[in-house]
Amino acid sequence: MADIAVIVPVLNRPRNAAPLAESLADTTDRARLLFVVSLADTDEQFDACAATGAAVLSVDWQPGRADYAKKIQVGYDATDEPLVLLGADDLRFRPGWLEQVEKIAARYDCGVIGTNDGANPAVLSGVHSTHPVVRRCYIDQLGGVVGQPGQVYCELYDHQWVDTELVATAQARGCYVHAHEARVEHLHPIFNRAVASDATYRKGQARGLEDRRLFASRMHLWEQEAVRA
Repeated sequence: MADIAVIVPVLNRPRNAAPLAESLADTTDRARLLFVVSLADTDEQFDACAATGAAVLSVDWQPGRADYAKKIQVGYDATDEPLVLLGADDLRFRPGWLEQVEKIAARYDCGVIGTNDGANPAVLSGVHSTHPVVRRCYIDQLGGVVGQPGQVYCELYDHQWVDTELVATAQARGCYVHAHEARVEHLHPIFNRAVASDATYRKGQARGLEDRRLFASRMHLWEQEAVRA
């Protein structure tokens, strides 16, 4: 068993598989990479993921609403490492990221450890993480969603704000610590990171306002967690 599982949902971006896998392999040999693909996706996507030597799981639903969150859950349930990074195919791992995560994990009794994506202002300030690491014991016992032990992300959202709810819930419980030096860069076009937008990015952004309203309507759930804590 590796020390950390890296779960990467993918959709119609075969070009991203190799650079992601290479950057992970260049920084650690203690991570297990798992791609989660859609059967409805192209053969090129599956082949590109398989060619990296990583494990590949296929899901049989159409890649519609909550596709990312559902794929994360499938990957989580298929692994058993004590730490799990909730990833994406547009990440680049920088040297020392895992050691920094482990340093935080050893020092603090936290369930969610934020990584530094090098772009998002909230992430840079240490109050959010777009691609955090979760402890399996935390997810199994409390869940990333209030009242749902074993559930990583809320699957009511279309795509956006799932990470925000996970982090906000952990913060309300006193279970979040940010690892500023754990650099896992997010090459998202919204941050002008030299990556072109595509249909997958547009799909993820299409219902952002709807997702934001849903987040606001659910805030009372983790606010109640803060009262209990």
